[in-house]
Amino acid sequence: MKTALAAVALLTAALGAQAQSSFFPQESETAAAEAAAARDYLAAKDRWHNELAAFARADQERFPAPGGVVFVGSSTVRMWTRLSQDFARVPGGVVNRGFGGSTLADCALFARDLVVRYKPRQVMVYAGDNDLAEGRTPLQVLDSFARFANAVRAELPDTRISFISVKPSPSREQLLPQIRETNHVVSAYLNLLPNSEFIDIYTPMLGADGRPRMELFRGDRLHLTDEGYRLWHSVIAPHLPSPPPAPTAGLP
Repeated sequence: MKTALAAVALLTAALGAQAQSSFFPQESETAAAEAAAARDYLAAKDRWHNELAAFARADQERFPAPGGVVFVGSSTVRMWTRLSQDFARVPGGVVNRGFGGSTLADCALFARDLVVRYKPRQVMVYAGDNDLAEGRTPLQVLDSFARFANAVRAELPDTRISFISVKPSPSREQLLPQIRETNHVVSAYLNLLPNSEFIDIYTPMLGADGRPRMELFRGDRLHLTDEGYRLWHSVIAPHLPSPPPAPTAGLP
């Protein structure tokens, strides 16, 4: 109950800060805070230089058309090599901007670089388990997601934001309590955020014994097998835009 209330409070504060920032100077907008944010961004750009350069090259070869769906997040997104084929019927297409080892904190820093610039109609976010593995708390993960959502909504107010729940990886089974709590507080946040949704991938990845289904994971017990991605596709597909119905033959 306390964490749910904390999630509501954080959401209210995050949205309130966004709404008021044009009228009243906030403590977070001081020169020191802005300098710290700039340092974090530059450090992240240096850390992810190769990945960001690869995205830039891909954009030079073929810049994605606006109105599609961007998938962003950690290695589970990056390693979904059949993402475009699996969602080939999504209007506007899909863009994969996953970068392995990334956190929700990184996604928040790069929201403009990896999401806003493509002007998608929807963004699918998968990250958070790396944050927990690095020692962040569920509420710190929620704070990163709130920052990400605010950054997207500030420039793309009509873009739908979908959060794919943190998965129950066998290699991180000791973190399952924190993973469940993270999913709980992010879900509570999204219940109050318009045009958003929480996609539960956690529950169908558990067996009857309540433990992670090993057949869904590779030998490293962290990344997904083909069967794991088929499960993800079946859960996520209903949450994506559908193509318009084909015209009926013989009708004007």
